[in-house]
Amino acid sequence: MKVLGIESSCDETACAIVEDGKTILSNVVATQIPFHKIYKGVVPEIASRKHAEWILPVVRQALKEANMTLDEVDAIAATNRPGLMGSLLVGFTFGKTLAWATNKPFIAINHMLGHLYAAQLQSDVEYPFLGLLVSGGHSIICKVNGFDDLEILGTTVDDSVGEAFDKVAKFYGLGYPGGVIIDNLAKKGDPKAARFPVPKLDEKDHRYDVSFSGLKTAVIHQCDMFWQPGYEHSTENMCAAFQETAIKTLVGKLLKAADDTGLKTVVCGGGVAANSRLRAMLAERTDINCIFPPLKLCGDNGAMIAGVAYHFLQRGDRSDMNTVTCARIPQFKRGLDQVRHNK
Repeated sequence: MKVLGIESSCDETACAIVEDGKTILSNVVATQIPFHKIYKGVVPEIASRKHAEWILPVVRQALKEANMTLDEVDAIAATNRPGLMGSLLVGFTFGKTLAWATNKPFIAINHMLGHLYAAQLQSDVEYPFLGLLVSGGHSIICKVNGFDDLEILGTTVDDSVGEAFDKVAKFYGLGYPGGVIIDNLAKKGDPKAARFPVPKLDEKDHRYDVSFSGLKTAVIHQCDMFWQPGYEHSTENMCAAFQETAIKTLVGKLLKAADDTGLKTVVCGGGVAANSRLRAMLAERTDINCIFPPLKLCGDNGAMIAGVAYHFLQRGDRSDMNTVTCARIPQFKRGLDQVRHNK
């Protein structure tokens, strides 16, 4: 079964064709970074306009690289949540319309399931396992019982780790995307140069939850307070110390979940899964089997959408043409989940 997957949840216009949920026949990603770089972050209006401009040529390029015609595609999938609403609507509407016009099965995909599946495009992983989903908008620790069965153990109560990286980079004028730039600068610095505070959350209600807003504020507004004697006040040292604290915070909660659940396989996904310190820190734990996607599949891409869609289709699932997009998933952010329950 050959599935064409479309992803447009943020600022990447992506399309891929994947066979039987494993074999990537093509994977085209058109990045908008140059258009958002001058603003030091994603501008939603620009993102949606670029998606509208690029979606057709990107899909055509994916078919061309797979050496296929649209008639040879068995099904079409597209991201419908979560993400920027304007961006989601472009790719999702295009995919749904394409499926309707060609009378092919259509599947709407939660792209966080796609991020979790990305590593499995190259590795076979038995369920259950622990999932670590870290992207620009999410920091999620979950027990994964199946390709679409996530038991959320912990999320962020405020900023995600990706947001913290981007906001620190923006404040100091380091450039965009912030996560990649801070990671590279940190390699030239000393993580011991500053001792930033680690967020403290109530163990009973937030055992696996994380928080990065306070750390971000400390790095931006109170950096000198936490600097250690004898270290140069350099950007490289600041980045190294900040990254070390952020990653230790994340890994500490993940390892706590591993100990409590007894699960020793961890699958990572999302843009921050490309972070070199996260990979190195988890590699130090020889008692845990940590599986990462290849770097090209950490960011948003169509292959992960087509891959996870295959399993829905194999189960006999189809999405109704009345299916809509959704910008947020409440249980993926603790604050949003509390708002939902209080209503």
